[in-house]
Amino acid sequence: MATVKTTLDTRRPKVNGAYNIIFKIRHHSKVYTINSGIAILDRYWDYEHSKITKQHPNSKLLNLKLLKDYFKIEKAMLTLDDDFTIEKLRNNFKGIAPNTSKSFKKHAQKLIDELMATNKTGNAIVYRTATNRLLEFCGKDIMLNEIDYKLLDKFIHHLQLKGLKQNSISNYLRTIRAIYNKAIKYKLVDRSSHPFYDISIKSQKTANKAITKENLERLISLPLEEDSASWKALNYFMLSFYLRGISFTDMAYLKRSNIINGRVEYIRRKTHKHYSVKLFGNAKSIINNLHEMDQDYLLPVLNNSIVEDSLDAKRIIKQWIKTTNKYLKRFSGEIKTSVIITTYSSRYSFANVAKQLGYSNELIAEALGHSYGNKTTAIYLDSFDTNKIDDMHFKVISF
Repeated sequence: MATVKTTLDTRRPKVNGAYNIIFKIRHHSKVYTINSGIAILDRYWDYEHSKITKQHPNSKLLNLKLLKDYFKIEKAMLTLDDDFTIEKLRNNFKGIAPNTSKSFKKHAQKLIDELMATNKTGNAIVYRTATNRLLEFCGKDIMLNEIDYKLLDKFIHHLQLKGLKQNSISNYLRTIRAIYNKAIKYKLVDRSSHPFYDISIKSQKTANKAITKENLERLISLPLEEDSASWKALNYFMLSFYLRGISFTDMAYLKRSNIINGRVEYIRRKTHKHYSVKLFGNAKSIINNLHEMDQDYLLPVLNNSIVEDSLDAKRIIKQWIKTTNKYLKRFSGEIKTSVIITTYSSRYSFANVAKQLGYSNELIAEALGHSYGNKTTAIYLDSFDTNKIDDMHFKVISF
């Protein structure tokens, strides 16, 4: 008789230090695992009771999911009994039946649900958008083995006729490929029929989004009414620039606890890479002007009750970015630059100003958290001294 236990798999931490919660199945002295799709930091795990502690902001929701999945596995094991194999158990647990096992829509929806359950809403939205695009083109649900070169080639042509840019098409194809790769791992479709071997997923170089130091000076000289929407938009943009091109999303999530010893310490949500950015006076001044004392967040974008990385948080931040970009576009005309300024222009502009000042590509890449040159060689090289990056940072943002 097989047995199941919920446990935290502390063998392989993720980049952000979190560990996967897994279901450990024992059958005839052999041990198998099923990933719950949930990853948490070690401090949130109750080893004695095999559940997430109340200190985790989503403990109730996640514990409920774990409990449901635990009983689902137990039920599947009882159903299989003598016919037990780990493959059959996994398929049973995932609700895969012979007549639905190869449905692209059902497979994609399961992945989206898993992402939503763990508050990976950004990825979930990307998966859902790409899935809807393909199903809309097909006019119906399709089987995974129906996705072949011919279908994808027609899909690309359809998107081109709709006027989509190459990078948007590439993003859809990469997402569909990721969904298909998961289907291969789940044994829903054979690897030999992989349709992407002959599909070239190309990206186009994006238009220049950087503005010069002179234009930045013009921006901060614009006569804007304090506390107006346009004034806030400019301050968000400049704060991002002053913090070495931090993304709007990462900036929105900054709390007082992220400021440690005069530095902004944070994990970038897109790459899970740790950043330590010197907090100079101009950035500190903007934070002081925007911060509301009763709020944990440094900026008035999210309130204290919001669940981080939830769909609501994603929606609110997206709307703020949209509003900010509306004013930044207006500023582009007012300072007479050919570049349409967006929230992301701050990152490009930081790199552009640093380059104009004569700093090396390697140092600029280090400041932005990018790898530069040969990755294998880079393993053997020391990172730049923090003081060198801080020195460049100060000179870039000094007007």
